[in-house]
Amino acid sequence: VTNEDPIVSATRIEAEDPQLVCVVTLGSNLSASTWKMAGTRVLIEEIRRINPNRRIILWGLHPSALPEQSLREEKVDFVCQGEGFQTLALLLRSLQDERISRADIPGLWFYDNENSAKIKHGPVAAIMENLDSLPLPAWDLVPVSKYRAHNWHCFEDLSQRSPYATIYTSLGCPFHCSFCALHTLFGSSSVRFRSPENVMDEIDLLVKEYGVRNIKILDECFVLKPSHVEEICDRIIEAGYNLNIWAYARIDTVNANLLKKLKSAGFHWLAFGIESGSSGALAGVQKNGYDRARIRRVVAETQASGIHVVGNFMFGLPADTQQSMEETLDFAMELNCEYTNFYVTMAYPGSELYKHAINENVRLPNSWIGYSQYSDETIGLPTTALTSEEVLRFRDFAFTHFHTSSTYLDMLTIKFGTEVAEHM
Repeated sequence: VTNEDPIVSATRIEAEDPQLVCVVTLGSNLSASTWKMAGTRVLIEEIRRINPNRRIILWGLHPSALPEQSLREEKVDFVCQGEGFQTLALLLRSLQDERISRADIPGLWFYDNENSAKIKHGPVAAIMENLDSLPLPAWDLVPVSKYRAHNWHCFEDLSQRSPYATIYTSLGCPFHCSFCALHTLFGSSSVRFRSPENVMDEIDLLVKEYGVRNIKILDECFVLKPSHVEEICDRIIEAGYNLNIWAYARIDTVNANLLKKLKSAGFHWLAFGIESGSSGALAGVQKNGYDRARIRRVVAETQASGIHVVGNFMFGLPADTQQSMEETLDFAMELNCEYTNFYVTMAYPGSELYKHAINENVRLPNSWIGYSQYSDETIGLPTTALTSEEVLRFRDFAFTHFHTSSTYLDMLTIKFGTEVAEHM
């Protein structure tokens, strides 16, 4: 990103002379909304500089978690809380027809016309039950060939990272991890699925029209409902596509038969939220049942099926100590997944950890960019035994220690060749 990018974007927006500008603060994982508020502000201010009267609505996970605060802090006219499908359509109609009361628009937050200091909002927006009723994304407006997959996603061939696309097959999540803020976007801990036919229509479009092979499934947990997963896999296999797909799964949602089908359909990677090597730390964030023996078995079964594993780990869970973090690193080293992410625990707005931090006056980042995992301003949660700095310092050590270890690099050489090991 350069300093000119917001100017270019705002200039193009003004040239379109839109009735409404929707600035979306979201990303392809849960942590990618709050810290993007920093860039969001720069863009909004540039839009306002060019045209102070341009109507702007802010939408995304962070604004949904903090709608009133976002409306007060950012130079926007509206904030959309929730999925937005109803909200945006009804707001556009109200801009065309003043008889439509904005107070009746679900999910809309706005300033009172008669008292500009007062904020009002419509009722809570209902979730979209039938996802098939939504049109397919406008892929014709996206320069697909300019996007490329994660490096590890293409360890089997680093030269073929483009074109790349991401798709949803479901929205929501039925689980209740205390570090997760997803329910603030969808209103509850539930999940809805697109039909396999509808999903396949999008995959067909991406493959046939745009030559896409590398696909990320954006679902919070794709490997969740066996019948949904199996039917999508069957349709991909029947189509004969040579795809390179990755998706999220859970230790408690995979089995040998499902892994075999996933591999046949082109799922070359599954990412597991292992989070910690300490059962005590996991119990403190409502992620139970993840004992080491079970994790070892599932990771081994996944790799034996020919599917590579991304292991996701967190340091700084509320019950973490120096010893438990070292146990987590040791466990990650033992598993030696084909790729491993190490994160510091963040109290993202909307999560139970955030509510607890606010109530207990726990130190939080003093800017939204501080919620980024890899910014100079990053401040993770302290624990009962460790400061934020101690946790972050250990995370950075763990990342370097793991990915430069001979155990890991030798495994990469054996599985993917010297080019990948040297790349890492």
